[in-house]
Amino acid sequence: MEGTVFTPSLEGMQHIRSPQGEMLTKPFLDVCKLILPVIDKFGTAMALVKRDIGRNTSRLEKKYQSDPFRYNFLYNMVKEEYECKSAKGSTSCTNGILWLTRAMDFIVELFHNLLAHPDWSVTDACTDAYGKTLRKFHGWIASSSFTVAMKLAPDRKKFMEVITCKGDVRADMEKFCLTFPPYLEENHKFLKLLVKTRRACRNEANCLGVMGFVRHQQLVFLKEQS
Repeated sequence: MEGTVFTPSLEGMQHIRSPQGEMLTKPFLDVCKLILPVIDKFGTAMALVKRDIGRNTSRLEKKYQSDPFRYNFLYNMVKEEYECKSAKGSTSCTNGILWLTRAMDFIVELFHNLLAHPDWSVTDACTDAYGKTLRKFHGWIASSSFTVAMKLAPDRKKFMEVITCKGDVRADMEKFCLTFPPYLEENHKFLKLLVKTRRACRNEANCLGVMGFVRHQQLVFLKEQS
């Protein structure tokens, strides 16, 4: 069967986890980049989202390429920054993973809206997705910029015609919306776990170390997933 615009991302998802179930850096970033050609079809409306995804994937790729063995697992970057107390920096990899994950949350919700509401315009689908994902994290300026950009979304019929040039695009869009969210949710859970663990360790005189506890919690999480 001929592939669709979603096929590269769907195939890439098969390689995101290691045999032990841990998130691999390069495959995860590749999937995020492979969806960009689809985002391009939205035109100017998605320019801000595309810029954010591109900027954060580039930051994380640069870190990964500095030592592929050391940063083979995505969360190793985060653990290192928490140990060095640099995770909160605006240019940190931790911040990059957080905002990349939020942007992909928006993309997934947008595609979900297009599937679930065939009577909605693309602008309606974008606006609803933005309200459910990114809006609560944006200030007034960013929110206003997104609101204006989403009004430039293409006509729904024309957009669907452009992305439906081959294969069963609706089926693959649905598969993308079902398959990718668990990886995004795992990112959110891990980042929240680190914050929670750091706070707990501050209150424990005999704490064995933030990363030791985090590793233990991560193993518990992976065991529950298997």
